Amino acid sequence: MPNTIFEKQGTTLTVRPESQLDSITAPVLEGQLRPYMDDVREVIMDFTKVEYISSGGIRVLLATEQQLERRGGGLTLIHVNDTIQEILKMLGFLDLVTVVQD
Repeated sequence: MPNTIFEKQGTTLTVRPESQLDSITAPVLEGQLRPYMDDVREVIMDFTKVEYISSGGIRVLLATEQQLERRGGGLTLIHVNDTIQEILKMLGFLDLVTVVQD
């Protein structure tokens, strides 16, 4: 995904995507995450610049959460807009991940 920022500190990875997470960009993000995930236990995904998420984006989030959960870690989403938060809520995804608002 163009312009996605990855910052790793210890076993925590912060990811800042800068576009929508749709069927085209989500697989790219998933591929970009792979090299960082070997020893990561926590991922913080900053949705400040994400305005849209499709089922492809949800799939990437779910796969990431499952991988982290097997290691005793988890996925946290921050700065999620109301529309995306409502989608996540309807899908029951808020029971799987932590969402932190401003």
